[in-house]
Amino acid sequence: MRMIRERIRSRFILLHSWRRISGSLHPQIRTRFSWTYGRVIWNAWRINRLAGDGHSHDDPPNPFLTKRHSDAETEALAERTRWLEDLLVAKGYVEKDTLDRIVDLYENDIGPLNGAKVVARAWTDRAFKKRLFEDATPAIAELGFGGIQGEHMVVVENTADVHNMVVCSLCSCYPWPVLGLPPTWYKDPSYRSRALIDPRGVLLEFGLELPPSTEVRVWDSSAEIRYLVLPQRPSGTDDWLEEKLQSLVSRDSMIGVAVIDSSAD
Repeated sequence: MRMIRERIRSRFILLHSWRRISGSLHPQIRTRFSWTYGRVIWNAWRINRLAGDGHSHDDPPNPFLTKRHSDAETEALAERTRWLEDLLVAKGYVEKDTLDRIVDLYENDIGPLNGAKVVARAWTDRAFKKRLFEDATPAIAELGFGGIQGEHMVVVENTADVHNMVVCSLCSCYPWPVLGLPPTWYKDPSYRSRALIDPRGVLLEFGLELPPSTEVRVWDSSAEIRYLVLPQRPSGTDDWLEEKLQSLVSRDSMIGVAVIDSSAD
């Protein structure tokens, strides 16, 4: 069940990659691909609902929903989605590794790069930083980022005295528009529970040891709010342009399980 859940959640984001895929297709097959691709996404959404954590994050867990759907029903929908994916490949509508490549793109490149642009702008533009703290959602939208999983954003700032980290203790709420797809460890029950109970211990496992004097604040995401950590700007970068600053910002530093080197080369 866990493998199904991870696989389908990753593919759900592909709905937002449709234009990238369809633009490279031959016009004669684009319409047929649109219909078949839509069926894949629809079934993926249904499986995500059935094979989720048993928690909608909008409402308390519903015991009736859990009882109404068995493992066999979930597996049947998963098999149907696999069949549709195989059909796309067999018909030549999409290359075999295309879906995996797009998932990887959103998880490691496109998403985190968006967040890095937000961070770099906040480092270089005081007025933007002020707007970011007052109401992050419209401020982030100024850079063209927003939408599903990013409707209500809050930005928290790391300082010399305070370190912030983000978790979703109930499921895996994550700011997709600025960070892409959540890493596997972010969705792991161990991280989700221990980040609240023993944040310093968790950070140490990521290789981050903070001074005892540093206050650690843990922000628990929800259906209403997604958090983004604004890392400290490294010293020695006062004359750097935004584009160069972006290269310093990692996904993990915006979740709060890593920091940026205190000084730049």
